[in-house]
Amino acid sequence: MAVTTITKDNFDKEVLQAGVPVLVDFWASWCGPCRMLSPIVDEIAEQYTGLKVGKVNVDEQEELAIKFGIMSIPTLIVFKDGNVVAQSVGVKSKEAILEMLK
Repeated sequence: MAVTTITKDNFDKEVLQAGVPVLVDFWASWCGPCRMLSPIVDEIAEQYTGLKVGKVNVDEQEELAIKFGIMSIPTLIVFKDGNVVAQSVGVKSKEAILEMLK
């Protein structure tokens, strides 16, 4: 499944009402570690069914970054049934991200 661009306008529908676990990557184009993590997140989106993957550009979606207290990027947050169930900051291995999704 392709990665969904998450904005404040589609956040409720794409994340909170998704019906499946959602991995959200908070990132920015100028962030080196974000560029390192992005291909891993994209790979998870393509290889795994039963979950949704979205990305929030913190420069364009400052309101969402503030709402979730994003202080450092990249930050990954896993939502299940509209609730935050896991969160991590920094570059993670694919295995560590998959562990967050369990």
